[in-house]
Amino acid sequence: MSRVAVVGAGTMGNGIAHVFAQHGWDTTLIDVAPGLLERVLALIRTNFERQVKKGTVTAEQRDAALARIRTSTSLDAVADAELVVEAATEQSDVKFKIFRDLDRLAPPAAILASNTSSISITTIAAQTKRPPQVVGMHFMNPVPVMSLVEVIRGLETGEETVGKVVEVVKVLNKTPVVVNDAPGFVSNRVLMPMINEAVLCVMEGVATPEAVDTVMTLGMNHPLGPLALADLIGLDVCLAILEVLQRDLGDDKYRAAPLLRTMVAAGRLGRKSGRGFYVYRD
Repeated sequence: MSRVAVVGAGTMGNGIAHVFAQHGWDTTLIDVAPGLLERVLALIRTNFERQVKKGTVTAEQRDAALARIRTSTSLDAVADAELVVEAATEQSDVKFKIFRDLDRLAPPAAILASNTSSISITTIAAQTKRPPQVVGMHFMNPVPVMSLVEVIRGLETGEETVGKVVEVVKVLNKTPVVVNDAPGFVSNRVLMPMINEAVLCVMEGVATPEAVDTVMTLGMNHPLGPLALADLIGLDVCLAILEVLQRDLGDDKYRAAPLLRTMVAAGRLGRKSGRGFYVYRD
């Protein structure tokens, strides 16, 4: 395989497109938001510049990668894709509609993957007539830097599909970990309760955000504290994942902290809004 379409040009989608293009894939980046694709291409170029300065890619590799990326505002652009990676907003109804459209528009042999962080791959696959070719590819943020990709096997996902996607992840110089479809998979089922507990510590006055994060970075050797990480992920995304965990596992231990709900309601979403548990002036 050498042709990929990435649906959704947000934080995750542009990073996924970046990595595929860097590793030789003809990459189509699709988003319906007007004007977004031009800004995203500039961002990808900036991120490549950072890699050139660090010496991880050459100027020639950068130029070749950028030349492999084309953009479109229509899902019709998946017509020649061998692999489609959906990285749209983390809302079930949005993803379901995209997958119904992808099933109709993508070649019959194409694999349809979702970068969802918590929504059931089995349920996504059921929107299509090709459930054996639907799989989860859960990249970590920031995509160009993080080496893990959770490969999620839905109830109907074929072993051939899983095997092909595992090989694709290796080609991208990342580490695939195969897990079965379950709410939050492994990454967010373990991570989100920790983030939620950190929010509760702040809400109950146990410690400041800085203190909580310092305990976890210096005491537990985490590279980033849970509240700084929540700001990076997006507090709205954390809330959405916790709601999926609570609903689908039926356990109140996943109930989101009231402070998290309040911050999301106030628009304090973390880095992307300029303010979360910390203030971001850049």
